[in-house]
Amino acid sequence: MRIAIVAPGSRLDPAIADRTLKLAQSLYPALALGFHPQCFRSSGHFAGTDEERAAAFLDVANDDAIDAVWFARGGYGAGRVALRVLNRLNDAAARKTYLGYSDAGALLAGLYTRGFQNVAHGPMPADLNREGGEEAIERSLAYLVTRDPASLEPAVSPQISAAAFNITILSHLIGTPLQPDLAGHVLMLEEVSEYMYRIDRALLHITSNPLIRGVAGIRLGRCSAVPPNDPDFGQTEEDIARHWCETSGIPYLGRADIGHDVANKVVPFGRFRPRPNTVA
Repeated sequence: MRIAIVAPGSRLDPAIADRTLKLAQSLYPALALGFHPQCFRSSGHFAGTDEERAAAFLDVANDDAIDAVWFARGGYGAGRVALRVLNRLNDAAARKTYLGYSDAGALLAGLYTRGFQNVAHGPMPADLNREGGEEAIERSLAYLVTRDPASLEPAVSPQISAAAFNITILSHLIGTPLQPDLAGHVLMLEEVSEYMYRIDRALLHITSNPLIRGVAGIRLGRCSAVPPNDPDFGQTEEDIARHWCETSGIPYLGRADIGHDVANKVVPFGRFRPRPNTVA
């Protein structure tokens, strides 16, 4: 099996790439895992210019010899890439698995709108920067290589359509060509480093959208590193989620085991499809 890694947003530290390769080799000796050189380029905030990041994504997505594309990290920039590449993807790209989260959700959303059936929210190599990050990388590799059910968020199943996003990213996608049709899906949402009032404002935006109101329900993941508000907002993230679900008529389904942390579980978009023939 061959997995290619690209960075549609911010640059990846080469030391993280080295650690990822060593960990992958120890777990799956036959796995061919490669970082595109673009991951280490720099153009201001981004891992290379928009053109370089788009070209790198197309290099690996359209390569029939590659089985999966794994996003290196978040940051910001995937939306700028998505708008450049979606009309340039071939049949080989449609057969691949794509995995990432955070800002990479913009690309995942765009791929899902185009009917790609193997798109998933889950840990990325940059998670090795977190304490215990090896756990997250092992989980993603287990999903990519064998579709290990143990890697999945517990509510995921072959019988239920699901999708997962960072709250801010999904809010920014609404009304754009990247917004996916999530009718009938269980929508899982998480956040990091946002004030509670901003979480409230984003959920107002998300749950007010007529297309979002067609979801089967919302599950709330972890909202971590929330800055203190002065005065205190007076509500928890779950209070906020319950409020906007009740206001919009969307069922609130409880918590989800996703977030910007090493415990982040994999959520395939649509229905979970076990791999018929696993490759070690």
